[in-house]
Amino acid sequence: MALYRLIFCITIAFLGAMPATASAQNYPNRPIRLIVGFAAGSSGDVAGRIIAQAIGNRLGQTVVVENRPGASSMIANEFVARSAKDGYTLLLATIAATINTTLMPGKGPDFQKDLAPVVLVGSIPNILVVNSQVEAKDVKELIALAKAKPNELLFGASGLGSGPHMSAELFQQMAGIQMTGVLYPGSAQTVTDLIAGRIQVMFSPASTVAGFLKQGNVRALATTQAKRAHIAPELPTIAEAGLPGFDTGVWFGILAPTGTDAAIIDKLSTTTNDALKDPDVLKQLYAQGLDPLGGTPDDFRRFIASETERWAKVVHSMKTMKSR
Repeated sequence: MALYRLIFCITIAFLGAMPATASAQNYPNRPIRLIVGFAAGSSGDVAGRIIAQAIGNRLGQTVVVENRPGASSMIANEFVARSAKDGYTLLLATIAATINTTLMPGKGPDFQKDLAPVVLVGSIPNILVVNSQVEAKDVKELIALAKAKPNELLFGASGLGSGPHMSAELFQQMAGIQMTGVLYPGSAQTVTDLIAGRIQVMFSPASTVAGFLKQGNVRALATTQAKRAHIAPELPTIAEAGLPGFDTGVWFGILAPTGTDAAIIDKLSTTTNDALKDPDVLKQLYAQGLDPLGGTPDDFRRFIASETERWAKVVHSMKTMKSR
C-alpha cells in the first residue's frame, strides 16, 4: 500500500510539472510585448525597437514595443510587474528604476522583488554640454566657474530622478559645487532652453544632443562613463577631465514579472546576448550612441542591487529641483 501511495505522489508531482515545462519548450508561440516607460522617440524607445526586432527575428515571433510613459517609468514597471508570468509581457527598464527605489519609496512595484532580471542590454553615455556663451571650455573650468558663482549656473534635466538628472547631482557632489536644477518634462525642451541660454548646463544622452554639437549651438565638455564614448571618442571622460572615479550613463535592461519560468528567462537572455553580437545590430546600436553590455540574469541582478545602493547615497544628498 505504501508503494502504491509513493507511486501516486510521484505521478502527481510529475504531471504538475508538465505544464511549465511544455510552456518553456513551446515559447514563444505568439507575439511578445516589450513595455517601454518613456515616450516614442526617446533613447529608451529607440533602443527598445532595435532590440525588439533583433530578438523577434531570432525567436520567430514579433516583439511589439508598447510605450507606457509617466511617473519616471513607474507606470510601465507596475504594468509589467502585474502582468501574467508567461514571458509574453516584458519590461525595458532604465537606470530610473533603481533611482526611484530611494527617490520615491513605496510608490510602484518593488523593483528587486517584483521583477525578474533577464539581461542588461546596454548603456548610453550622457554628455556634459554647456551653452556656447558659457566661459568654461573644459570640466575644470566649469567647476571653477560654479565655485565662483554658487547656485548661479542653471542645469536642466528631463524627469526627476532620470539618468541625466542624477548625473548632474553626482557631478555636483563629487566636484563640491552647487548649481540650481531646473526640471523639464522632456529632453527636447531642455535642449531648446540650453541653446537659448535660459539654462547653462545639461547632462544629455549622447543620442539626443549629437546633432546640435555639429551645428555649434552647444559645447560638449566630456562624457560620463568610465571609457570614452563610441559615438564621441574625441571627448574626454569626466574622470579623465578632472573627477577621477566619475562613471555613469543611461543603461537599459530587460525584465519579466517575478515568477516567470526560469527556462523562459534563460531563453530570452541567451537570445538577447546572441543579438548583441550581431554586426548589423551593433551597427544600429552604435549609431544611437548605445554600447552593448549583455550578461546573465544573475549578472543583471547583481548590477541592479549595486546601482540601487549607489544611487541611494546620491538621492539622500541631493537638493530639491524647481520645475520650468
